Amino acid sequence: MKPKLLLADDHKIILDGLCILLAGEFEIVATASDGRQMVELAVSLKPDVIVADISMPLLNGIEAVRQLREAGSAAKVVFLTMHPDATYLVRAIQAGALGYVLKHAASDELTHAIRHAMENRLYVSPGLRTPAVDEMLDSTKVHLRTSLELTPRRREVLQLLAEGKSAKEIGAILDISARTVETHKYKIMDDLGVKTTAELVQHAIKEGIVST
Repeated sequence: MKPKLLLADDHKIILDGLCILLAGEFEIVATASDGRQMVELAVSLKPDVIVADISMPLLNGIEAVRQLREAGSAAKVVFLTMHPDATYLVRAIQAGALGYVLKHAASDELTHAIRHAMENRLYVSPGLRTPAVDEMLDSTKVHLRTSLELTPRRREVLQLLAEGKSAKEIGAILDISARTVETHKYKIMDDLGVKTTAELVQHAIKEGIVST
């Protein structure tokens, strides 16, 4: 029986390419185009492995993996991303991912990363492995930055605000009132020491919660 994969990326051409690349060895049970859909499908379909992008709308890949871990999902996660920044890598591993592959190396490395994940072994694109990165990956030496001290709900609100959504739109997505969204917004601003929505957006970009 082939291992079951869930693929998540907001670019259809990437999803189509991954299906072609992986279908011979794995069963593609579903594809998702945003982080929230990824969480829903993972909970309902229980794939063996999830291959996901980091930069996705509504909920980024790292936050989606955190939600899955909190929900008790046992799916292994491999990130396939354009981000070579070690900060993203460390946060991905902290969230519970077992693989981190750069998109330009997918054809050579992705199947290896998936196999590693299924064996509960970490795989990181060799081009990213440096002594400094290995030290950062040492869980005893990793320190979370300010944005990760926000509650999960406030990280969700921050991403949606940075994507330009209104309080009413965010409330509908998260099933909370617009007033509650505004309360979260001003609490986030207070916690981060910023005074404007523009500063919030810049902070979200800097912290990798949304991409430019």
